[in-house]
Amino acid sequence: MEQNPSSSLFNLNIDPSTKSYLFETAKWARFLSIVGMISLGLMILFGLFFSTVFSSLSNTGFDGEAPGTEWSSAMGMVMGVIYLVIAVIWFFPLLYLLRFSNTIKTALNSNDQNALNVSFQNLKSCFRYVGIVTIIVLALYALIFVFAIVGGAASAF
Repeated sequence: MEQNPSSSLFNLNIDPSTKSYLFETAKWARFLSIVGMISLGLMILFGLFFSTVFSSLSNTGFDGEAPGTEWSSAMGMVMGVIYLVIAVIWFFPLLYLLRFSNTIKTALNSNDQNALNVSFQNLKSCFRYVGIVTIIVLALYALIFVFAIVGGAASAF
């Protein structure tokens, strides 16, 4: 019984329709990565803006000491750091996505198997990174949920 070589696992071929799908995927990946990078830049700017606005609030007041302003400077710095950390975390998957987009176009235009492998390696790295971040966030949510239940049960007694 003979197998069709195009359906064999190790003899995959990229036919014209698959090639067009990959080109369209590359376009969308490039668009999403560029929009994501611009969003990260805005996030960093907002973080800097909030940190300076909150620190300037601590220096203002009618009698020189407005109530609650002693924490506004620290809160501004915390918000600035949180925005910066989120931007750094999301920079890498966007970078992998941009690399995927660029190398898949090169691979398809020049029929370069090595570039095709590198492009899918970048896509794999993007998904792996996002998956790990998702697991970490879900674990943090679970911990917060457990502490909320324990705190609620402790306050009931």
